[in-house]
Amino acid sequence: MQRVLSVSLSHVIRSAATLLLPFSFIALIAWATAGSASGSTSDPIRGAVWIWLGAHHLPFQLALPPTSLPGYLTFLPIGGLVLPFLVIRATFNRAIDRLQGDFHDINGVRLIFSSMYAVLLTALAFLSGSTAVTPQWYLAPIFGFILCLLATMSAGYRVNPSRALRIALRITSIYIGVALVVTTLLLILNFTQVKNITISLQPGIFGGLLLLFLNVLYLPNAAVATAAYFSGTGLAVGAGTIVSPWWYQLGQLPALPLLGILPTSRQPLALLGVLFFIGLGVLLARWALAHGIQTLIQSYLFTIALATLLAYLGSGALLTAEMGALGVSIWKFVLSIALEIGIGAAATTFVMNKRLSVKS
Repeated sequence: MQRVLSVSLSHVIRSAATLLLPFSFIALIAWATAGSASGSTSDPIRGAVWIWLGAHHLPFQLALPPTSLPGYLTFLPIGGLVLPFLVIRATFNRAIDRLQGDFHDINGVRLIFSSMYAVLLTALAFLSGSTAVTPQWYLAPIFGFILCLLATMSAGYRVNPSRALRIALRITSIYIGVALVVTTLLLILNFTQVKNITISLQPGIFGGLLLLFLNVLYLPNAAVATAAYFSGTGLAVGAGTIVSPWWYQLGQLPALPLLGILPTSRQPLALLGVLFFIGLGVLLARWALAHGIQTLIQSYLFTIALATLLAYLGSGALLTAEMGALGVSIWKFVLSIALEIGIGAAATTFVMNKRLSVKS
């Protein structure tokens, strides 16, 4: 047990350092080029920790200058989760190799590793707080433990998900994958608008590279918003706004290049996308009913749970009260997914049962 604890601790620290070092370089360059009369040498270190915490989707409470106006940063890139996930997975594999089988149960090693990672994440979130930026450290144990546990479950002796979960993951991957393709096509078609927004920011060479990297990390958020748009519920780009096929109310937009793909008016034909989600319900039923009605119910519930998770990760606040609602509406998106996929699954189940009764 002592060896498991020491190896786990050393590799947890290594996993954090793997990302903190390059983030420190980015924060140092940004601090050096920005310039501030009130800045201190601790700012780049805190900045690196904040970037690392943001990659774990940990929200921030802000006091915006110059009047310390309250703000929140909860709209964080879903793609950022990939970075700690891959690093944790790699370091856990090295930890398992280092242990050389000197453990009784790998699940116990996963729990120890994940608990230590959550403690480290919580400690850094608590210690890095300032008067202007305060990470919501009390959420760090939950976010850190779950992310680390999922990463370790995909490493070493992998945990095979149930059949129902695999079906739900396939359905979710299909509509997010299609939404990502549509988002990419929209970026190509609206490239001029995206380029104009980027130029207006005047990011420079280094800033331009960082802006490009940040937009890539936000692509999954855009894919979730695209899926919500074609499911009929739409998205918000600020408080009191809505962009959907039927309703369109949009105010002043922040200078974010990805927002260049937004439609400029109502597009009722986009509601044809509802048929796509109903078709996914048909596909879900055909895959699941081959293994029984219980598998169908479980797959459907897992699909709704995954949609809820994506809606949570793909929505939030961006600094100011005016941008307090950005991304999809959690309850609307989940309700639309549940209804549309549910209609397809229920219709398919009815038809298949009808055919079986006729044959018998």
